Amino acid sequence: MKKLSFLTRTSLLIGGFFAIDKGLAFVRSIIIARQFDLSFELDAFNVANNLPDMLFALISGGAMAMALIPILSDYLTTRGRPAAWELFSRIANLAFLVTIVFSVFIAIFAEQIVRAEIGIAPGFGVEEQNTIITLMRLNLIATAIFSISGLVMGALQANQYFLLPAMAPMLYNIGQIFGALVFSPTEPYSIGGITLPALGLGVYGLVYGVILGAILHLGIQIPGLIKYKFHWTPSLTIKDEGVIQALKIMGPRIVTMFGIQLVFIARDNFASRLDEVGAVTALTYGWMIMQVPATLLGTAIATAILPTLSEYAATDNWTAFREVIERAIRVLIALTLPAATILSAGLLPLVRVVFGFDVDGTALLTWTTRAYLLTLAGYAIQEILSRGFYARKEALVPLFTIFLRFGLYITTGILILKYFPHLSSAGLALAELAVTVEALLMLSIMNRRLPTRITGFSSLLRGLLAAIIGGALAYAIALYLPGGAVITAIIGMLVGTAIILPIVWKETRLLFNL
Repeated sequence: MKKLSFLTRTSLLIGGFFAIDKGLAFVRSIIIARQFDLSFELDAFNVANNLPDMLFALISGGAMAMALIPILSDYLTTRGRPAAWELFSRIANLAFLVTIVFSVFIAIFAEQIVRAEIGIAPGFGVEEQNTIITLMRLNLIATAIFSISGLVMGALQANQYFLLPAMAPMLYNIGQIFGALVFSPTEPYSIGGITLPALGLGVYGLVYGVILGAILHLGIQIPGLIKYKFHWTPSLTIKDEGVIQALKIMGPRIVTMFGIQLVFIARDNFASRLDEVGAVTALTYGWMIMQVPATLLGTAIATAILPTLSEYAATDNWTAFREVIERAIRVLIALTLPAATILSAGLLPLVRVVFGFDVDGTALLTWTTRAYLLTLAGYAIQEILSRGFYARKEALVPLFTIFLRFGLYITTGILILKYFPHLSSAGLALAELAVTVEALLMLSIMNRRLPTRITGFSSLLRGLLAAIIGGALAYAIALYLPGGAVITAIIGMLVGTAIILPIVWKETRLLFNL
């Protein structure tokens, strides 16, 4: 039997832990949904997460971490691990300080940020806005912890170590589940014969669960730092050569991540104007469901290949660089297109049973999720291409494309609110098809940078054919096969998946030889 490549083994490792993480995320979401239903409290919690999440993404989770891996890979190759850890310390110290400063600023001006007409929740009432303000301020504690934990993930991945970083999101979800089960309930209750205490914190208990999850997220990675002999340097400077190199990539990356987060803030701003309870939550949960296949395929592969792409770029091995990206894109095109239609076909009864919403709430979430699934291929391919540009240290390209995407999203969102408000949250989810335009533009620019073009037209045709056949068959079985709705939906999706495998077998085999 042919031995799996290193990138395939790494992708499968990351994908496996991501699958467990997504399973825990669903458990968490189900528990929360059944406690709070499609209510204002749940909308408030989801809205309050946005700005702290943006701060984390800008400073460490997305900006510095993405800049860190190519730079640390260079240091590990040319200067050794002690020099790499010294550079990491300086960047981590800077990230933590900046996070604290911005967290204090957001905490002080939280009221204006929430209530302003261009703020994050102008359409809610005063009482609801007060809840969002308090939740947001509490959430900033977790953000400060993540400012270090996110960078630790990047540093360990630069060392080609992926196990504990892949486990960290699981621990984050476990913390949130504990918050939902213990901190939030107002009365003790039993699960499996075990009586759980209740602290009666309501929606605020969810935030304390987030804080606990952040602590666990960092704690699980500490053994990895010990394994690779991390030594902290109490230094804070922007004059170091490595810090300067990281900042040159980080600057455009910060603005890029800001553009990405603006899409989420604009989404909730639009949703708050729909005058429909549950619209924000439907968008949040619909996004979460779409992110399951996007994470298991796109994010897992993209995370695994970034250090390798950085090494190829550092040595100007553009042939190997292109081959890795092309194989990844072909796999994702051929698998995400049928995954989207097959999931859409069997979604309704699963949403009804899992989340326990009423008929209208179930329909709202189902159609919102289906709209998001149309963006699945675009999101997955964009993950690969953006990392390709960061590996090349060309951070300005993702910066340019994200603002094209943001402009398209804003324009489409405004048109939906003005002319098609009946589409509700599903319409706002459809507006995120702008990411597909972004991915196509990235691919065009990347092809101009490489000596040989990235191609994948045959994979696109097979993916589209598989999507049509698999989706239609899954829907027909779910609709006409006698039996319970949930059982027939599952059978339909399984049969649809089995039927399309021969069609995309060529790309499926590529998955095992990245």
